[in-house]
Amino acid sequence: MKFRLFEFEDKAWLPETVRHGMTDYLRFILNSGNFYEPVSPLIMQLLHHTGSKQGIDLCSGGGGTVEQIQKNIHEKYQLQVPFILTDKFPNINAYQFIQKKTDGKITYFSLPVNAAKVDPSLQGVRTIFSAFHHFDEQAATQVINNAVSAKEGIGIFDGGNKSIFFILAIILLHPLAFFLFTPFLRPFKFSRILFTYVIPFIPLCTIWDGIVSVTRLYTPQQLLSIAASVNNIDYCWQAGKEKNKFGMSITFLLGYPVINKQ
Repeated sequence: MKFRLFEFEDKAWLPETVRHGMTDYLRFILNSGNFYEPVSPLIMQLLHHTGSKQGIDLCSGGGGTVEQIQKNIHEKYQLQVPFILTDKFPNINAYQFIQKKTDGKITYFSLPVNAAKVDPSLQGVRTIFSAFHHFDEQAATQVINNAVSAKEGIGIFDGGNKSIFFILAIILLHPLAFFLFTPFLRPFKFSRILFTYVIPFIPLCTIWDGIVSVTRLYTPQQLLSIAASVNNIDYCWQAGKEKNKFGMSITFLLGYPVINKQ
C-alpha cells in the first residue's frame, strides 16, 4: 500500500474546537477568494444531465465553498440551487450560520454522514470540494460506488498544484492570513482566538494538513481509473483540470447516469 502522511482533520481524536477552527478558516479563505469559480458550468452540467434540483455537499467541513458556488450559479445562470451541507464531523454552528445568512437556501443534515454510505434520504447531485484527497484509493472507490449505486450524479473538485512552490505558498501565506483574518471569521468564537494567537494549534494543524493534502492530490487519470473500477456500465465520466484566476489548478471528476432517473 502506498505510504500516506496523516492529516489532523482525519483523526476522530482531534478536539472539536480545533477541527471547527480549521474548517471555519478554510471556508473564509476559499469563499473570499472564490477559488472554485471555474467549476460552476460543471455543476450545471451535472444538474442538466441528472435532472436533479438540489446539491448534496459531502465532506462540507465548515461549509466549504458551497455558499460562493451557489452565488456564482445564481449570477451566471439565474438559477437558485438549494444545497444541503453534510459531514462526518458536522460543524453545526457554522451550518446554522450559513443557513441563516442564505435565508435557508443552504441547509444542513445534523447527523454524521459517511461519504461512502450516504443516507438514502439525501437525494440530489453530490459534490465534494477540497476533500477527496482525504480518501485513499479503496475509500475513494467506495465513495464513488455509493453514488453510482444510488444513481446520483457526483462532482469531485480538489484545488491545488502538486508542486514545491504551492507548498511554499502554504507555509508562507497561511500564517499571515491567520494573523490578519481570524478576528473576522464568523460565527465568532473566543476559543478560535485562544487557539490561534495564544496556543496556535489551529494554524499549525491547518498548515500541516495543507502541505499533506498537496502530496495526496489525485490526477484526472487516477480519478477516471477509480471510477472505471466500479460497476458503472450506465455512467458517463469526465475528468480534467480547470484553472482559477490565481493560477491554481482544480482537478475534477464528473459522473452521471446515462439515462435520467425516473
